[in-house]
Amino acid sequence: MADPSSYRPRPGEIPDSPGVYRFRDEHRRVIYVGKAKSLRQRLANYFQDLANLHPRTRSMVTTAASVEWTVVSTEVEALQLEYSWIKEYDPRFNVKYRDDKSYPYLAVTMNEEFPRVQVMRGHKKKGVRYFGPYAHAWAIRDTVDLLLRVFPVRTCSAGVFKNAERTGRPCLLGYIGKCSAPCVGRISQEDHYELAEEFCDFMAGRTGTYLRRLEKQMAEASDEMEYERAARLRDDVGALKKAMEKNAVVLADATDADLIAVAEDELEAAVQIFHVRGGRVRGQRGWVTDKVEEITTGALVEHALQQLYGEETGDSVPKEVLVPALPDPVEPVQEWLTVRRGANVSLRIPQRGDKKALMETVQRNAQQALVLHKTKRASDLTTRSRALEEIADALDLDSAPLRIECYDISHLQGDDVVASMVVFEDGLQRKNEYRRFQIKGFAGQDDVRSMHEVITRRFRRYLAEKEKSGEWAGTEDTPANGTRAGAPPTGEDDGIIGPKDDDGRPRKFAYPPQLVVVDGGRPQVAAARRALDELGIDDIAVCGLAKRLEEVWVPGEEDPVVLPRSSEGLYLLQRVRDEAHRFAITYQRAKRAKRLRSGPLDEVPGLGETRKQALIKHFGSVKRLRAATIEQIQEVPGIGRKTAETIAVALARSAPAAPAVNTATGEIIDEEEPDTTGGSSGESVSAGLPDDRRGQET
Repeated sequence: MADPSSYRPRPGEIPDSPGVYRFRDEHRRVIYVGKAKSLRQRLANYFQDLANLHPRTRSMVTTAASVEWTVVSTEVEALQLEYSWIKEYDPRFNVKYRDDKSYPYLAVTMNEEFPRVQVMRGHKKKGVRYFGPYAHAWAIRDTVDLLLRVFPVRTCSAGVFKNAERTGRPCLLGYIGKCSAPCVGRISQEDHYELAEEFCDFMAGRTGTYLRRLEKQMAEASDEMEYERAARLRDDVGALKKAMEKNAVVLADATDADLIAVAEDELEAAVQIFHVRGGRVRGQRGWVTDKVEEITTGALVEHALQQLYGEETGDSVPKEVLVPALPDPVEPVQEWLTVRRGANVSLRIPQRGDKKALMETVQRNAQQALVLHKTKRASDLTTRSRALEEIADALDLDSAPLRIECYDISHLQGDDVVASMVVFEDGLQRKNEYRRFQIKGFAGQDDVRSMHEVITRRFRRYLAEKEKSGEWAGTEDTPANGTRAGAPPTGEDDGIIGPKDDDGRPRKFAYPPQLVVVDGGRPQVAAARRALDELGIDDIAVCGLAKRLEEVWVPGEEDPVVLPRSSEGLYLLQRVRDEAHRFAITYQRAKRAKRLRSGPLDEVPGLGETRKQALIKHFGSVKRLRAATIEQIQEVPGIGRKTAETIAVALARSAPAAPAVNTATGEIIDEEEPDTTGGSSGESVSAGLPDDRRGQET
């Protein structure tokens, strides 16, 4: 591991101008490429205290052994050079595009003597008209097959064309009327070229002219009693309409635009692009991006724009590009797009109307692509087996961990502390065995202590179930916590929320895992191992997966186990950890929402929402209701004396000892404000604060 100070440039050595920089490792391989408006300011950020750097950035600067830069005159030039270097060096710490395949286009070779319609991939050629890209080549062939009835343009290769010229016999398409057969002189060069231009006009969205012309010819043929010709024209109109249906109108103003959407999590992002030409979706494409560096949505959009238009010019760059977030700064990127198109390009976020609605559709496609990418790997039996074997090898287990349980703690600044347990068997989720815990042993924020409590409670239940079934004889040894190993859990429900048996009791934790995974690093792993040791359980492995660097921690080890980023074992551990985090934070947010909505009237048994609203409407606030007599409370419709007495007692118990204070402003909260929710506006200080003042979920 290199010390960044060993290769840090001397003060004043770095120019204060736009440029592109490269970090190289000890083998002179480029590991990161970046651009900057000011090289001096940007590079200074990399050489600060390592503790202040993002973990991925810290990993990059400690892997690097040198840094070099190239000065350019403008930010646009920096953008172009950055794209060129990323393509050339493929740096490991830059954004990676997993799906970098070449998408097929419908191409018309207008640069040839007899233009040809064909499927093309790769670099675009001068003089060739392109339409698309399409997701699949068969979609292009289906469209072309329909259009050849009306525009019988040449589709054969050069070899087939020359052979037909030599023999004087056209190919099969020439005989069935789907080629005008210029190879044997059935149509002149000028007429065939005009036919190809009409084909291009139709594909570009100018469809109404040709439909009206064919319908007029069909009517004329019918009037002249040329019914066979009229029927053929009718079929041509049907073919054109069917081809048009394949690209439905999505924007009524015949807009030419590309819409880009991004769906992301901590590790990966899916990018989806819809190509709209003439108001119709002409093509779709997408990538899955590995987020190897710390990156914002705007930066992901910028990388997508580079990938899309880095080698495009002219009309291939649309007039309008709609994105979910703008790069920062946006001006150089917009200028770069304008240069590549040769005309102004609008880069913006859609705010309303059809374009915003279409962007939501693209966003849904991106989210589905990300889910599909993850589930594809998870659903493959061979892949799952390899993942379990890799985990067993990395953790030195006797066999593959067929049952894995993962635990995560979630809270909001020490409030509503909860935990989750998720179960994976044979690499697949077992959602019916998920469990949720309420931390009851203490109050406040202590993830390590919370993890110890949750593991203790879960496996104490496991031992109790074994003892009940006769598999575990129990022991008189008393662990360090004073609880006999194998003793049944204390409390009626132990704070565990989960599916219940027919008798209403929570189901038992009857099955032990081969591996316990905790969301966290060395402290959380040590707490989980200590809890198992106190219960006398030594046949269950424990590990922790730390966020950011995705290190696997093992009890008693000073250094983590580092699995390759491409490892299926690491991927499975990440899925398990992310699922535990999702399950925990969903429960924590539900508890928080319920707490913030609650008030003293919620404690009154049998008092429903209608009568609570009637009480607040009658008195105006909880404070005035609290000051009312039982007789006054009885004046509210639907409130009898017994209920009024119960309300008075409940409000007396919940009376605040001192005025509630808004800690953000220092002001005393006035309870006189009417409360339509049934709770007091001054009962909870935290409820009066905005979300960003209450801390972050963990």
